[in-house]
Amino acid sequence: MAHDHDHSHTPAVTSDNERKVLLSFILIFTFMFVEVVGGLLSGSLALLADAGHMLTDAAALALAFAAFRFGRRLADDKRSFGYLRFEVIAGLINAVTLFGIVIWIVYEAWQRFQEPHVILSGPMLAVAVAGLAINILVFWILTRGDNEHVNIRGAALHVMGDLLGSVGAIAAALIIRWTGWMPIDPILSVLVSLLILRSAWGLLTKSLHILLEGAPDDAQPEAVTQYLKANVPGLADVSHVHVWSITSGRKLATLHIRPENNTQAQQVSQAVESALRDQFGVEHPTVAIDWNGDAECSLSSAAPASAQAHDDHGHAHAH
Repeated sequence: MAHDHDHSHTPAVTSDNERKVLLSFILIFTFMFVEVVGGLLSGSLALLADAGHMLTDAAALALAFAAFRFGRRLADDKRSFGYLRFEVIAGLINAVTLFGIVIWIVYEAWQRFQEPHVILSGPMLAVAVAGLAINILVFWILTRGDNEHVNIRGAALHVMGDLLGSVGAIAAALIIRWTGWMPIDPILSVLVSLLILRSAWGLLTKSLHILLEGAPDDAQPEAVTQYLKANVPGLADVSHVHVWSITSGRKLATLHIRPENNTQAQQVSQAVESALRDQFGVEHPTVAIDWNGDAECSLSSAAPASAQAHDDHGHAHAH
């Protein structure tokens, strides 16, 4: 059965998206070190925690950029899907690292509750205001033009979360400046660490779900089966449905279908593939046909429909 598949496994990435992500990463990653220095000089744990939250932003941007770059690498005999999973592996490593940062922040906050540190509110306020300005700039860069790409949206949400950390650091600096109440700094650092923990947990569970070949939330096998049966004319049955992601936002599916009539096999198969792409965003559907009656007779009488279609990466699809 001849099918016009696009199996390049290369995402449609504009150079504009890549430039936006790279520029945003440079801004965030550079200012992260400014916050670390500012936190050490002012004695503010809240600034150090916000620097940790900026690290989550930098990680999200780096993953987005890596997805764009590695996604363009061609597949080879050893890696039939190229290097797309580097993004997921890097995400898993980053998540584990962020858990370590949260543990350190909470431990340091507890120590400061026991022995409060003197905090220089002036430098703390200056760095926090600059951090807020950087986050606003990066958010503006990411949301200009094409902001519907899954990696762009994810990075923008990270930066939006960091805006809260910057606002909190400004509030803590003002409270210390006006009242001299030092405990607000470790209190705020723990609140920011909760934001980091939320991001890290989401990154960890998402990465593990993809690595374990879990079905995407919007393309569960049961939902796929029900939709195809209800909306594809000439389709008698659907079975052996498997849907998974090779990386974030890149869905694949394999399934068996049985047409009501063998002579409709090609039309039904093409309709199923179109439905998978249009309704569930599956970019690489592989459809096998369960023939009615004597499979050998059906295959011989519909030889063109039983031929294997090979794409330019050597993938064979037996239909």
